[in-house]
Amino acid sequence: MTEFWESSFIENQMMWGFEPSDSAILTKDFFLEKKVKNILIPGIGYGRNAKVFIDNGINVTGIEISKTAIALARQNGLDISIFHGSVTDMPFDHKLYDGIFCYALIHLLNKHQREKFIKDCYHQLKPNGYMIFTTISKEAPMFGKGTQLGKDYFETPAGVKMFFYDSDSIKQEFGNYGLIEISEIVEPHKNMENKPPFKFLMIKCQKERSL
Repeated sequence: MTEFWESSFIENQMMWGFEPSDSAILTKDFFLEKKVKNILIPGIGYGRNAKVFIDNGINVTGIEISKTAIALARQNGLDISIFHGSVTDMPFDHKLYDGIFCYALIHLLNKHQREKFIKDCYHQLKPNGYMIFTTISKEAPMFGKGTQLGKDYFETPAGVKMFFYDSDSIKQEFGNYGLIEISEIVEPHKNMENKPPFKFLMIKCQKERSL
């Protein structure tokens, strides 16, 4: 996984442009409404989804597997704490956050890794804190293509292993972690307008005060 992302960022640099995803913009609005002050972004990349939070007064800490992506984030003025490493090795600190935002990452993990990642994120939330994940759905055009590795789990022709979520699998994996909402979102490719948008699912959880 490290080699894949390192080579991707070396070859493609800021491959998604620097406009934040629609999911990040919606999450920023929600976090502002809930007076969220400190957030963790696992898989922060070169920071395109971080800036929209920082620009609105939210403190951001990142986790990123690619040193090249972290260097690009620094070049783009992101003077924030970014832990270098895989989200599968969380936690990197013992801080509790008001919010966690994770974009297009969880579906790249296998079942065991997803279970640990969800649990690790939940444990780093303050009571009443929120975590929001955006993930690929079974409605995506590449679902079912490539080599099947398990139920709804495929290796794409490009060699990327992906798990495709639906509402049932979300309830199964997030049900014990404060799941409050599942919604659909269509994410345009803002720097490649001729490329069809992806159908994603947004997963919203809130940590209960008593836990």
